[in-house]
Amino acid sequence: MKRLMKQSMLETISLVAIAVVSATAARAQTPQPLPPTNQEIFAPLNLPNANEDRLGNGKPGRGYWQQRSDYSIQVSLDSTSHSVIGSETITYTNNSPDSLSELWLQLDQNLFTPESRGALVNSSNRWRGAFADGGDRLARVDVVRDGIRRSADYMVNDTRMRIDLAQPLAPGGSTIGIEIDWSFVIPEYGADRMGRLQGADGWVYEVAQWYPRMYVYDDVNGWNPMPYLGQGEFYLDYGSFDVAITAPSDFIVVATGNLLNPEDVLTKNQQNRLNTARHSAETIHIVSAEEVGTPESRPTGKENLTWRYHADNVRDVSWAASKAFIWDATSWEDVLIMSMYPKEGVGPDERGQAGWEDATQYARHTISYYSEHFFRYPYPVAINVAGIVGGMEYPMIVFCSVQSRGQALFGVTDHEFGHSWFPMIVGNDERRYAWMDEGFNTFLNHYSNLDFYGDTASRAQRTSAPYIANMMQQPISDQPIMTQPDKIRGEGLGFLGYRKPGFGLLLLREVVLGHERFDKAFHTYIKRWAFKHPKPADFFRTIDDLSGEDLSWFWRGWFYTTDLLDQSVDSVTVSKDGTRIHLNNRAGLVMPVHMRIQFDDGSTLDRKLPVEIWQTSDLFSVLVDDPRGVVAVTLDPDTMLPDANRENNGWKRKDNVSSSRPSPSTPRTS
Repeated sequence: MKRLMKQSMLETISLVAIAVVSATAARAQTPQPLPPTNQEIFAPLNLPNANEDRLGNGKPGRGYWQQRSDYSIQVSLDSTSHSVIGSETITYTNNSPDSLSELWLQLDQNLFTPESRGALVNSSNRWRGAFADGGDRLARVDVVRDGIRRSADYMVNDTRMRIDLAQPLAPGGSTIGIEIDWSFVIPEYGADRMGRLQGADGWVYEVAQWYPRMYVYDDVNGWNPMPYLGQGEFYLDYGSFDVAITAPSDFIVVATGNLLNPEDVLTKNQQNRLNTARHSAETIHIVSAEEVGTPESRPTGKENLTWRYHADNVRDVSWAASKAFIWDATSWEDVLIMSMYPKEGVGPDERGQAGWEDATQYARHTISYYSEHFFRYPYPVAINVAGIVGGMEYPMIVFCSVQSRGQALFGVTDHEFGHSWFPMIVGNDERRYAWMDEGFNTFLNHYSNLDFYGDTASRAQRTSAPYIANMMQQPISDQPIMTQPDKIRGEGLGFLGYRKPGFGLLLLREVVLGHERFDKAFHTYIKRWAFKHPKPADFFRTIDDLSGEDLSWFWRGWFYTTDLLDQSVDSVTVSKDGTRIHLNNRAGLVMPVHMRIQFDDGSTLDRKLPVEIWQTSDLFSVLVDDPRGVVAVTLDPDTMLPDANRENNGWKRKDNVSSSRPSPSTPRTS
């Protein structure tokens, strides 16, 4: 027994020794660990599965459908009580493959009730506006089906109304009518989207989100009954609108659409001037400053006048009214372009900057520029109204601050009319994706501002690489672009909803894809989704499809993360094979590399490296097989990238000896 125990102990010792020797040998033969790969960064983007509605190449499929909402609205403006009293009929068409047991409508005016969700969330910021008399008053809600009218079974919750149907609305094109009588008091300041301004010659009313309107039912989310809180904008069906607005006879009323009865509401002189403006590139005064408020400026004999407007294939309608309006007009091709403003908008400010007398030509530039470079403006009119609203867009009509002057007035005019393309033509879901609306528009604005002002364009400076790089390192940038707009902190909305996504498109065009490939893809996206409802996946897939690239690395890094970019030159070494430049991608974002190499004879060489150099490592070495000596290396020499630390973007030779140096690192965030 003892002999067996001893033998067992010896065998155990021998096995341990063998293991130790084997492990030592294995360590000696095992290579050192390699730097981690960027497999997650370059992995395919996890998008919703393609189907017959939305194809994998970004196109609407053969099965794509969307609902239709047509409106007939009659409304009166009571300028004494600042009230709107209205009646409407909605004809709702169910083009979906689903039976609908309920209908959802938006009551946006309920934002202004003191106890609304939005009022409690936004009591002191830009989206404020609640007051004691705020909110919709519903006098009647009926459902009309097969010619039979019945009182609707409905429920109101904050800014939402649900109508429960006794029988489901069948799929495949069935229609139903909804009749509503309602009224509300116009808020003086309505979340910077609507309101009323008192000037020396009277009130200026800017009226929006003013009628009960349908929520969108789509193929991705079904009904989209998200509450209106103020910061998140709108998602709406397309349809036709017939709107009749009755106002005091000394008021001028403008609205989305064509004015159908100018002979009833305009003087003969004003009708003639409008006809002249329809064929003029110069600004024509329809109502001059001297004519405002004079008896000759309005038709006589009636206490009230009714203005009738019609609009096709639009997602919304808004209007403005005042007896204080100066009215200018011009045209571009067959588009009538107009500005309406009180005398408070006239003239230079203390810095000598011109006022609203230039606004009509600003608008003309925008309509023509975007039509020629992106997609033809499809509507008959474009109207800019000066009032209390800082800047807000609606189909064919926008509201801009009466106080704006000079480049600020051009900028806000250009931006708000830019929304004619996103989201008025391309019908984005703004309640979920601010960037598909504001970011795309900021991208358009960049080029329009440069075209109008050249290098002095102040607005374009906010889409420069150094500005973006600095903003990306600020606390407000700790949310990704894909954050729902109501969930973005107010101070971060301008950057995350507007400037960062706008600059992302600039990066794609100027750095990643180039003009030819980007322009083809971007223009095709607009054509594919004009008057439809695209989602982010449709945009990503369209750009990938038309550019021939898998841009998952870009979409993921720029839109889904808060990562920074930090490219550096770590060292430069010389050997018999040549000069080797050692690069490092020190933060989470990856981008192509543009490198400028300077030689000892004073000449330079530009090298551009694709983003794929970072696929397997954050380190990459470039061999320069050239007999000339390298004396300096600069990354991103044209300052196109939002590099967080430009101090490590360069290297200079100090002497004739091979040189290397450490470089400060921006910590990775991915």
